[in-house]
Amino acid sequence: MSDTRAIGIFDSGLGGLTVVKRVREILPNENIIYFGDTARLPYGSKSRKKIIEFSIENTNFLLSHNVKIIVVACNTSTAVALYEIRKMTNIPVIGVIAPGARAAVAFTKNNKIGVIGTAGTINSEEYTKHILELNDKIKVYSQACGLFVPIVEEGWIDKEITNHIIAEYLMPLKIAGIDTIILGCTHYPLLKNGIANFFENKINIVDSAESCAAAVKEKLAELNILNSSAARGTATFFVSDTPAKFSEIGSRFLDEEFSAIKVV
Repeated sequence: MSDTRAIGIFDSGLGGLTVVKRVREILPNENIIYFGDTARLPYGSKSRKKIIEFSIENTNFLLSHNVKIIVVACNTSTAVALYEIRKMTNIPVIGVIAPGARAAVAFTKNNKIGVIGTAGTINSEEYTKHILELNDKIKVYSQACGLFVPIVEEGWIDKEITNHIIAEYLMPLKIAGIDTIILGCTHYPLLKNGIANFFENKINIVDSAESCAAAVKEKLAELNILNSSAARGTATFFVSDTPAKFSEIGSRFLDEEFSAIKVV
């Protein structure tokens, strides 16, 4: 039986569009409802109380659209609020952290994994907890990279200054000899080439958006709630502010132009 209800995805802003892109690649028939809380970003520097409050409001918005699964595409919300979100609903809730941790543990050969993200994600130590639960012999090196999100939102992907900032943040991880790095923020896949170049392409890069999309497909199949329609699914985008900016920058994330964006 085909389940045409949408996949609900939320993020603090634009970063979750990297998850949308990956979901659409591997589940092209699924309908998607995306909410970006652009009025209140970034979440990474907010208090735990505020992150939980905002995440619950975002979840309620998606639930009001009768979605069949919630994807928390924000690493900070996943780190801080996933437990609270799961208490609210009987439908499955997927975060970005557990799938990324699993992928990194599978990749590493020397048991040295780097994790980069916002201050909120890194301070939560959720990636470290998940990794060590899977393999307690792994050494985790974490680094908050506060400037990466604004760089991506400015579109400074290929600028020389960006390479300098990447080097500044990631040199300690390079010196530590990591062989795998988790991009623990959904903005960071846009910096993947620069990060790979810094490590001379000798590193496994775990894109949390990619591993999250794979986990969504697995969960929908497990529950037998995939959309088996032959038609390409629709994607509907909601934001809490600045739709023009969302459209302009978001097209870089999705590699396609946006249809109408609704403000709530």
